[in-house]
Amino acid sequence: MASALRNMKVAPNSANLAEARQRVFDFFRAACRSLPTVMEIYNLYDVATISQLRSAVASQIRCNTHVTDTKVIDMMLFKGMEELRNVVEHSKQRHHIIGQYVVGREGLVQDLGTKDEGISPFLKNFYKSNYF
Repeated sequence: MASALRNMKVAPNSANLAEARQRVFDFFRAACRSLPTVMEIYNLYDVATISQLRSAVASQIRCNTHVTDTKVIDMMLFKGMEELRNVVEHSKQRHHIIGQYVVGREGLVQDLGTKDEGISPFLKNFYKSNYF
């Protein structure tokens, strides 16, 4: 999979917004195709599914839907390809992937369960605010 990512490169400039949009879709497809490899490399089967990672990647892309400048879109695509290459080539560790793409900004889903019933409100707020 890493060899397929080496072959995919973002061209320096998109001619128009439609071409930039197509490149974003191509990047999303490449990212989705690399997710089984990422699951295998980082052993993420116990914390996430491929569909959860796919939705995390999609939400990262959707955060920038307001951008209409093609140069900015090309720059973000370059950064996204670099991030994907780092993940696939195992340049990150498992906790980086879990913290950035599985847990995200909303915190652990498992922490909302009944295991925290005996903990004081102070500790609940402390754990919630100091995870990152």
